Amino acid sequence: MRWFETTVTAGLALAIAVAVAGPVQAAEADEASFEAVAVIFENNCIRCHNAEGTMKGDLALSTYESLFGPEAAGVVRPGNADGSRLLAMISGPEPEMPRQSSPLSDEQVQTVRAWIDAGAPWPDRDRMLEDLGMPDADWWSFKPIEPVAVPEHEGADAAWVRNPIDAFVIDKLREQGLSPSPEADRRTLIRRIYYDLTGLPPSYEQVEAFVNDPDPKAYEKLVDKLLASPAYGERWARHWLDMAGYADTHGFDKDKTRNNAYHYRDYVVRSFNEGKPYERFIREQLAGDVLYPNTKDGVVATGFIVAGGWDFVGHVELREGTTDKDLTRSLDRDEMIDTVFGGLTSLTVACARCHTHKFDAIAHEDYYRMQAVFAGIERAPRPFPKDPQVAAKREQLIKQIADVEARLTELTEQVSTQGGGDLTQLRKKITSMVADRGGKGHASRGYHSDIVDDPATPGWVQVDLGEPTAIAHIVLAPTFDTFNNIGDGFGFPVRFKVELSNDADFAERVVVDDQSRTDFPNPGIVPHVATADGQKARYVRVSVNKRANRQDDYIFALAELAVLNAAGENVARGQAVQSDSSIEAANRWGRANLTNGIYEAMPAEEDADHLPALAEAVAREREITEELFDDAFRAKRQQLLDEIAALQQQREGLPEATGMVYAAATEFSSQGNFTPPPNGEPRPVHVLARGEVTQPGKEVGPGAIGALEHLDHHFQAIDDLSKEGQRRAAAAEWILDKDNPLTWRSIVNRIWHHHFGRGIVATLQDFGRMGEQPTHPQLLDYLALEFRDSDQSFKDLHRMIVTSATYRQASKVRSDMAALDSGNHYLWRMNVRKLEAEAIRDATMAVSGTLDREMYGPGYRLFGFIDDHSPHYLYDEHDVDNPDTLRRSIYRFIVRSVPDPLMETLDCADPAQNVHVRNSTLTALQALSLMNNPFMVRQSEHFAARLSGHADNPVEQIRRGFRLAYGRNPNRDEIELLMPIVQEHGLANFARLLYNANEMIFID
Repeated sequence: MRWFETTVTAGLALAIAVAVAGPVQAAEADEASFEAVAVIFENNCIRCHNAEGTMKGDLALSTYESLFGPEAAGVVRPGNADGSRLLAMISGPEPEMPRQSSPLSDEQVQTVRAWIDAGAPWPDRDRMLEDLGMPDADWWSFKPIEPVAVPEHEGADAAWVRNPIDAFVIDKLREQGLSPSPEADRRTLIRRIYYDLTGLPPSYEQVEAFVNDPDPKAYEKLVDKLLASPAYGERWARHWLDMAGYADTHGFDKDKTRNNAYHYRDYVVRSFNEGKPYERFIREQLAGDVLYPNTKDGVVATGFIVAGGWDFVGHVELREGTTDKDLTRSLDRDEMIDTVFGGLTSLTVACARCHTHKFDAIAHEDYYRMQAVFAGIERAPRPFPKDPQVAAKREQLIKQIADVEARLTELTEQVSTQGGGDLTQLRKKITSMVADRGGKGHASRGYHSDIVDDPATPGWVQVDLGEPTAIAHIVLAPTFDTFNNIGDGFGFPVRFKVELSNDADFAERVVVDDQSRTDFPNPGIVPHVATADGQKARYVRVSVNKRANRQDDYIFALAELAVLNAAGENVARGQAVQSDSSIEAANRWGRANLTNGIYEAMPAEEDADHLPALAEAVAREREITEELFDDAFRAKRQQLLDEIAALQQQREGLPEATGMVYAAATEFSSQGNFTPPPNGEPRPVHVLARGEVTQPGKEVGPGAIGALEHLDHHFQAIDDLSKEGQRRAAAAEWILDKDNPLTWRSIVNRIWHHHFGRGIVATLQDFGRMGEQPTHPQLLDYLALEFRDSDQSFKDLHRMIVTSATYRQASKVRSDMAALDSGNHYLWRMNVRKLEAEAIRDATMAVSGTLDREMYGPGYRLFGFIDDHSPHYLYDEHDVDNPDTLRRSIYRFIVRSVPDPLMETLDCADPAQNVHVRNSTLTALQALSLMNNPFMVRQSEHFAARLSGHADNPVEQIRRGFRLAYGRNPNRDEIELLMPIVQEHGLANFARLLYNANEMIFID
């Protein structure tokens, strides 16, 4: 039930008093009176007077507590309507309320009066008014799937039945006074099954072989062959991608590219071809990174959640903390809900964003619990393991390194504690000196090397002091940057040396600090101090032999290089800096920033004595700890360091094991104002009154719809729902629960739809009260149980459907049957179906001989591209002769905001939406496109070249054209009709006619 829709004067301070007797309970009063008054409240009051977001005049009419709790005082007096201010405000010749809409009718006023006089009953103290008005769950799709007995038949009906599907269908046909059609001929069947299972036409030779195969199981053998074909996965992945709303660009105003989204598309193709069980398929797509770590599919599959559109402007350009930013995130999660819960359970769950669903048992709060499932992820590129074995080995080495480092830390701390109070005080002093982050986020971050692909790439940066100078200490101050969530110690070298020299080329040098043998731990923002003991030098250099990881590349960076003399003065301040490379990005990065005196640990107001004092404290801390390290300790430490070095060498020797995919991500590089969830934790989600981000109510945790009360819809079985991944894993378990009737009915209905052109439930996306009801409910439940309780193989489900007598029927219309069931809802014949855009395009290339069967990889582009701030997709610049674009249509690069003109004309899925049922239209524009689109014209020329290379005789060329296009020979009338076309207008125009015929785009 919705929140109230009209307003009440904000200044009216209404308070509700509980009469001495108190409101009567539901068991003592007529609940019907409450339900009637609830509708009145809902339609006229709650928008402004609710406890969730808007409580004008300190009055809420939405909850028991706010209406009858101890804070209430004086407007509703249960049992005494005439003494109640509420009734006075809504009645009379000129009622005060509602002020901004029509007054309540006399009947409505009398309803409120009767409710108060009856004791103002409130049936359920624990639920909000809007939820009390929620439609019940007494609906076919919410009811459990019960075992269904396969009907038994006798005589001709029994002879017609090939498998259980037919037993249910013939039952329904007889019930409706209908009878099935004869089986289609083999030539029709092979074209039907080829296009249905692979999206490609059979060759003439394949048709002839099947037609003449004497094996009574020839059809079943053909089905198995096609299900084993790689083309099967390409065909059926397209249907899944339609539902997921997959495309290769973001959509919205600035429709930027997603150049690595294709990995998810390829995952779907592979999964169908591999026969992956449905439960595994869904678990991978919702939480594979959590449930199947170190697997490629476990990460790539989460591209499902984020396959839909993404608002670049809202996420990247809008400032944090604004209303529009909050709205962008809320709408983004809404898209995820629609994809996951809507797609997998066939419910219009997003309708509950503004109010409890008007027609189905989906509460307003349930919707926001579903939003909370996705509150810890964003749509962004993330790494995935290319080779699971390499990834597992890498993880093992990382763990081993961490274990040895922990032992080293423990050993060091044990010895360090022997230093007593001096060491403790020094460490407290250092901590306090770096606690003031006044310099953090300063426009001048420091020095930044070029970005390289190999961490072992050597590099250096040095300071020219102008003349040889006695040096006490060299201080390397780390920098800070949010890139890839690195933060403190960004780019600090992993292995390095600090060197002195009196010549700029360092032909002769003195090493005063050698950290080049083992990895130096990230120091955070605590400066690293090297002691020079008064040695004189003009140049101070930091040379690096292992750089820090940035993302999939490597750098080194420093905020400041300070050189302190014996008096503690920084003699490097303002001096010239040289390096072998540098990113000069004023004012953020540059060589000059290395000696400008700005570093992360500096106070908000610079103190000239701060850096020398900090360096002295760090150096003294090191001296004390070094004094404590005896030979036994040093030997043990060196053993651990050598062990770490050996493990790191093994890790570095592993082959590159990661790629990038656009998927559900918790950690990624910030882009403008698009940042990961803070600390990797889910963002808070509040119930929004009327769906308005400006009206947040109570915070909610993750969950699903409560209509299926027997399921754990608040995920109470999960120990720690603060962990983002556990939320998605819990959602997967709820969806895949054996007792969730929605899931199993939904998926078998979708498969059925794509075989017959209409689902058993015609509204694939809506199993609620506003959707269609099943034409064959018992068959739907039988298929759902068979699929759920078997190995959940799509191929097995396909096999059962396409080998049925129902599927094999001829498509010829019979007037007597059409008079009873013109829409063929009960399947007395097979439906004639128009091919989808992709199948038409693929068949066009298959017939012309140009189809490239290469699978997988980045999508090819059927457009010219200008990568501007708002990209331009120029389809008129596409080169139709580009061989890279002649692969199957599933591999094309799909632009969300600017669909391909030919594909759009032929009714391809709208890439801006999650498409459950495609439009199927017949327009003059389609015929014109099939005749004149540059792609079709060029394919006709290729087709003509193929025909001319086969024979010089026009009759043979016509026969060859029919065999290639339709898998049959032309009859005499067709040859006579087309001969003048070939002779007068050429083979290319003849080919254009074949492409444009019904037989090319319709399947019987």
